[in-house]
Amino acid sequence: MTTTSTEANTTEAGERNEGESGTPEVNRFRPSGLSKDDAASLVDHLSGRLVGLIDLGLTLKHIHWNLVGPGFMSVHKFLDQQVEGVRVMVDATAERIATLGGIPNGLPGHLTRERDWDDYALGRAVVSAHLGALDKVYDGVIGDHRSAVAEVGQVDPVSEDLLIAQLGELELYQWFVRAHIENTSGQLMSGDAMTELDAAAAAATGDPLA
Repeated sequence: MTTTSTEANTTEAGERNEGESGTPEVNRFRPSGLSKDDAASLVDHLSGRLVGLIDLGLTLKHIHWNLVGPGFMSVHKFLDQQVEGVRVMVDATAERIATLGGIPNGLPGHLTRERDWDDYALGRAVVSAHLGALDKVYDGVIGDHRSAVAEVGQVDPVSEDLLIAQLGELELYQWFVRAHIENTSGQLMSGDAMTELDAAAAAATGDPLA
């Protein structure tokens, strides 16, 4: 297949930008009042959150498909609501990256290269096990969002506001999850488990009346 000069230039530029270290490439145009270096820093932080949010949406859908046992239908439905909410966050984050002059990338290969965590640990499992593991997923996503808010807020209140609003929604979603694995003493049945698998096992065998 013959490659046109336009296609070749596009591919070469993409490969060159992908392989470069340091701040990401940004357009000459960007919001008024932001330097190129500040815009590049913002794009870098937001791109990390884009990867995290896309991964979260896929994980939620995976759990939605693989729930079994008591409580299936209600959790199956509310997870779809969370999926839709996260997809809105993904779109808003990608569009902010583009507004800042960056190139939002949601392609599978990019996601697997950029993320620094493993795939979700469970396949088919009972509802409480999945929710125990999902709570740990939210711990990671929310922690990373909080870190990004602290960094972005030093440069751009608009991007900071975007992440703060998303953070509030993510914390609400985690509360919905935790309410299902909380016992009558107000403790999570997953206890102090550190991994998704350990949290799943503890939540699945915990006593809700403890």
